[in-house]
Amino acid sequence: MVDAAQRRTMKVVMFPWLAHGHITPYLELAKKLAQRNFQIFFCSSPINLNSIKHKLSDHPNTSKYSIELVELHLPSLHDLPPQYHTMKGLPPHLFPTLIKALDMARPEFANLLQALKPDLLIYDMLPLWAPDAGSSLNIPSVCFITGGAATVSFMFHEIKNRDGDYPFPEICPEHLKLKFAQMRKSTTSSSDGQEGGMKLVQLYEKSSNIILIKSFRDLEGKYMDYLSVIFGQKIVPVGPLVPEPIDDQEGMEIINWLDKKEKSSTVFVSFGSECYLSKEDREEMAYGLELSKVNFIWVIRFPEGEKMKLEDALPNGFLERVRQKGKIVEDWAPQVKILNRPSIGGFVSHCGWGSLMESLNFGVPIIAMAMQVDQPWNARLAEVSGIALEIKRDSNNGKIERENVAKVINEVVVEKTGEDIRRKAKDMSENIKRKAEEEMNEVERELLQLCEI
Repeated sequence: MVDAAQRRTMKVVMFPWLAHGHITPYLELAKKLAQRNFQIFFCSSPINLNSIKHKLSDHPNTSKYSIELVELHLPSLHDLPPQYHTMKGLPPHLFPTLIKALDMARPEFANLLQALKPDLLIYDMLPLWAPDAGSSLNIPSVCFITGGAATVSFMFHEIKNRDGDYPFPEICPEHLKLKFAQMRKSTTSSSDGQEGGMKLVQLYEKSSNIILIKSFRDLEGKYMDYLSVIFGQKIVPVGPLVPEPIDDQEGMEIINWLDKKEKSSTVFVSFGSECYLSKEDREEMAYGLELSKVNFIWVIRFPEGEKMKLEDALPNGFLERVRQKGKIVEDWAPQVKILNRPSIGGFVSHCGWGSLMESLNFGVPIIAMAMQVDQPWNARLAEVSGIALEIKRDSNNGKIERENVAKVINEVVVEKTGEDIRRKAKDMSENIKRKAEEEMNEVERELLQLCEI
């Protein structure tokens, strides 16, 4: 391979879906490529770009990056003003309108490609027309999947109706097969929706020879191989793409509190930015944490318009009783910084793919409590891989129970029976770090070969 300093700069347009769970890994991949003499044009709506500017300007390695933020202006439709040109805070009923606005911006995106003349387009699961926009200008395009290979391979096995059962039954027990069938039914009730799954299949199949995926082979090698069979493309992992913790003042009160706790003595409890516990689950989680007797930091969020005082949202007297062992944080906490602290011994997580990758990157074992979309499959993958235990829900009412919460936390963080889980999480973290450079070398090699640079 030609040394990065000796070859000409490769120009890449990156076009993530308008959700922060997609924008963040795209940005982390952009940083890694930019450090290897790639010129990155990062394209999104102005409101999304404004929210990530500080992630470049405030970062100590900014001088290494050659990343230009490129605004794609969606039309301001009557019920979709510019502040809704993002999935963050978008009322669910406006999702179809956002898709419509993005579709209307296709000519402007084509104009951007024409003006920038990139060597490559890296695109996401939406909009469906992205690879066609590239190919119409003879620009090779590569799909980058921000979810896990196990979940994606199971779902597309089902969508394509491949012969035989999915070859890895450990991550798709009967109740999850049923759940996916129900999910498909709810999203394919319209005539447009009937073709939605196959359109997604075609989107991935249009990727030029390879598909990038936010994962690593130690965790998902066999699922990547099967995904390669499904799409007829080589699957190239880019690693977990976890941001480096920045040594700044953000969240220092939390960090100082954590640093007074003993090594591996504390659990971090957080369910992502788009999942909310029901009143019943919130109460059972509170009592479960109390029963476990471990230290904890718990990030509590409320849906838009349903904000409550913590005293009212939690069991009577709970805050006072756990004052020494627990810290409750509202809305937001610096997750990467927290998971990187030596006092953290477990992560009670919804198993969103980003959170799962962050936990493994820092060697933190997982107490899995999946809630929606791909999370149940991610949680199964984590458990069968030996780096998590799942808090099982009641099979009749779908609720969690405090005794079970406490039992699983203690097994993962404290008890001798959890030693293998703790060790495996640490081993996986070491492997991730050891193989990171080799992984990105492979990504660079594949992209250069694709564009014959």
